[in-house]
Amino acid sequence: MAGHSKWAQIKHKKAHADVKKGKLFTKIVREIATAARLGGGDPAGNPRLRLAIETAKSMNMPQDNVKKAIMKGTGELPGVSYEEITYEGYGPAGVAVMIQVLTDNKKRTLPEIRHLMTKNGGSIGEAGCVSWMFHQKGYVLVRKGAVSEDTVMQVVLESGAEDMKNDPEEEHYEIITAPEDFNAVKEAAEKAGLPLASAEITLLPQNYIMLDEKQSEQMVKLIDALEDHDDVQNVYANFDMPDSIAEVVGR
Repeated sequence: MAGHSKWAQIKHKKAHADVKKGKLFTKIVREIATAARLGGGDPAGNPRLRLAIETAKSMNMPQDNVKKAIMKGTGELPGVSYEEITYEGYGPAGVAVMIQVLTDNKKRTLPEIRHLMTKNGGSIGEAGCVSWMFHQKGYVLVRKGAVSEDTVMQVVLESGAEDMKNDPEEEHYEIITAPEDFNAVKEAAEKAGLPLASAEITLLPQNYIMLDEKQSEQMVKLIDALEDHDDVQNVYANFDMPDSIAEVVGR
């Protein structure tokens, strides 16, 4: 996978900061319910649901909330059925942006997303305009310090992961996998005792656009605005930023 982005390293910090504000619980509940609706309520046979439940646990979501979300997804409790939609567009300096939403009213959601993009220096594009720039991958961050690079590399080689990155300036090793190998690699990493900072199925860009300080500020503001929208589950973009901005955003 070409390139590297500081944003990929720091966004999980923002996620944990946001959960303290209660921003993520509703989105996790939607993901659990949707995963259960599409693949059944048994996490053993539903990888998407299993990952959503693990995410909920990492955010200290009460088990009762998780159980109710699953039951809403399977129809055992009344609930809203959400539609999955991915919007594509451009941010400042032509950065490619992918926006994944779960909505119960796409006629409401699209104009709202378009407004947020336009207001923050971006624009919505046609379907397929930027999706070709991204590949779906498993992505695991391992904390440095408590484990050696050789140990991480051994897990990567034995579990069938595609790649490992070690930027000396970053706090984590990055492990990249094919989507179908993600669970096996994650389980191997956990079994080996690797300290995982995050693990997810994500969209990784084929290359990155380096932004200057002003453009970086605009891009982070755009992503924050999109992620604050209740229907938005994930935002992906192919940009990198100067160290000075990364340090401020990552605090």
